Amino acid sequence: MTVGEMQSHAPEVTPVTERPEPRRRFALPSPDGLSVRLLVLTVVFTLSVVGLIIVPSAASFQERWLMDRLQAAELASVGVEALPYSAVEDTTAEQLLSIGGVQSVVVGEQGVRRLLLQAPNLPRAPELIDLRQRNVGARLLDPWKTLFGHPDRSLRVQAAPRYRSGDLIEILAPAQPLKKELATFLRNNLAVALLIAAMAGGLLYAALSYLVLQPLGRLTRSIERFAADPESPAEPPSNRRDEIGRVERELARMQEEVRQSLRSRARLAALGEAVAKINHDLRNMLTSAQMASERLSTSSDPLVATALPRLERALGRASTLARNVLAYGKTEEPEPQRQKMLLARAVAVAAEDAGLEPDGVKLVRDLPARFTVNADPDQLHRILVNLMRNARQAIEANAETGGKGAITVSAATEGAEAAILIADDGPGIPPRLAERLFEPFVSGSKTDGTGLGLTISRELAANHGGSLTLVDTGPWGARFELRLPI
Repeated sequence: MTVGEMQSHAPEVTPVTERPEPRRRFALPSPDGLSVRLLVLTVVFTLSVVGLIIVPSAASFQERWLMDRLQAAELASVGVEALPYSAVEDTTAEQLLSIGGVQSVVVGEQGVRRLLLQAPNLPRAPELIDLRQRNVGARLLDPWKTLFGHPDRSLRVQAAPRYRSGDLIEILAPAQPLKKELATFLRNNLAVALLIAAMAGGLLYAALSYLVLQPLGRLTRSIERFAADPESPAEPPSNRRDEIGRVERELARMQEEVRQSLRSRARLAALGEAVAKINHDLRNMLTSAQMASERLSTSSDPLVATALPRLERALGRASTLARNVLAYGKTEEPEPQRQKMLLARAVAVAAEDAGLEPDGVKLVRDLPARFTVNADPDQLHRILVNLMRNARQAIEANAETGGKGAITVSAATEGAEAAILIADDGPGIPPRLAERLFEPFVSGSKTDGTGLGLTISRELAANHGGSLTLVDTGPWGARFELRLPI
């Protein structure tokens, strides 16, 4: 097939255009969302305020209505007493009673009660309301008794006179007119109160929605979008200077830091995979080289015998480097299998593996009798060996002491932790390295070290819920503290 035929048979490539993002449709708020809860609370609080307004208003209205009837009856009683012998015809009495809206009038003076105006007998016994002495509960409850009481209910009201002398004035009035006027008053006031409360509640809800709910909604959407896709573009934070504005800016900053961390982890994961492959091949090469060095050890050539120790040391360092890099490249250490163990025994075994000897760098144990720790035996062994080996190598590299010194291990219980102190009398750690000592690939004093021992040791201590820190360092040596929870 010619080039022209290939071009003629090649499929046409249409340019890909970006689709516009669909416009967000209006969605009803979730029933368990914050906006619905805020709306319900606003309605509840608004109705509560309306109730606090209506109940005292009803009590005040009923009391004013009764006082008006009492004053009218008191004025009528003054007119009746002005007549000779207080004689009032029945028609006149009915007119006075109808004008005052009462059924009878009684005046009391110095313990004597006088019936001035009297109406026909009532079908039900009236209820007494003494306006001279009433508690708050009775005042608030009486209007509702009037509204929901019996249709033939009557009120016997007593009060101190205002326009005449005497101890009291008492009237008997039907409750039905009061009930009608009270119902009309409550309807009007309830409508006005509900209107005012609805406007105030609506304004309050709108203000809270603008100031709180909408920013929180943006924060929630940003977090959900970031959780679904950390690389998705983030909404720029607002310019608000209040607490929500600070939260938006801090969230944007933390999301950017997490993005950078995830990108670094992705790069490190790819690098770790490549290092693992290289390390695998390198270890095979080192194994072959070590086998060759073992064959060379049988040679009688003096030059081979002179160079062989250096070759073996170089191969040992290379093998250690490959093993440590592979161990550090693991995603995480296994969960520690804690068990109670004697610290003295663990220190002795670690000192032996770290190469401590009585004639060179010796171990000094300053431990309480039967001191126990709760730790994973293997991981604790790795921590102690790393610390002791580093101290031994630092002491042996010190020409002033001739490669001799001591490593002292002491321990004590401090609260809920066991504090283990590993101190040496070596040359100490240079100040420029002390602050970065626990970073990967930073070696304290060894030129042939990997710089991973202390990093791995700190991670192992953290897996136990403890810590590993450099207490101090100087010409007198270095002191490390390992803390493990009891």
